[in-house]
Amino acid sequence: MLTGRTPNLADGATRPCPTLVLGLGNLLLRDEGVGVRVVQALERTRLPPGVEVVDGATAGLTLVDTLVGRRKVIVIDAFAGHHPPGTVSRLLPADLAPCPARGVSLHEVGFLEALAATRHLGAAPEEVVIFGVQPQNVACGLELSAEVAQCVPEVVELVLAEVRPAAPAAPASPAPNA
Repeated sequence: MLTGRTPNLADGATRPCPTLVLGLGNLLLRDEGVGVRVVQALERTRLPPGVEVVDGATAGLTLVDTLVGRRKVIVIDAFAGHHPPGTVSRLLPADLAPCPARGVSLHEVGFLEALAATRHLGAAPEEVVIFGVQPQNVACGLELSAEVAQCVPEVVELVLAEVRPAAPAAPASPAPNA
């Protein structure tokens, strides 16, 4: 479920968490729902403070409000590359080709278009990381394929590595007296 955010904070609205983990996909199309399944797994995990997990489902332009004002956004979605099913790719928005011009229906607006809208508003996230999972089966059905289901714990760990605060550098050892 999407959480509403108000870019204008003068009315006392709270600021969004600096880090957003956003699972995208359609649970009715098997592996297309992998992003949502990863978010469901993350909701059962202890996350560091300042991290919000959102099931973005198949939202289009309604994502703009969710993305505005974030420092970092981590997206999980099915990604049709040319890899074996269950392959996880770490991508940046620049790695993805923009979709060709389409009709004007809001149902045809995806994540990249919503991200572009945040740039036009001057409120784009500072950093965006996308974990794409190669689907095996996107036919009607509720269960992930075995290959994609097996990679969900891996994606959870990759996301956790992205949201964990960096460990402080170890203090330098004093030089031995010679």
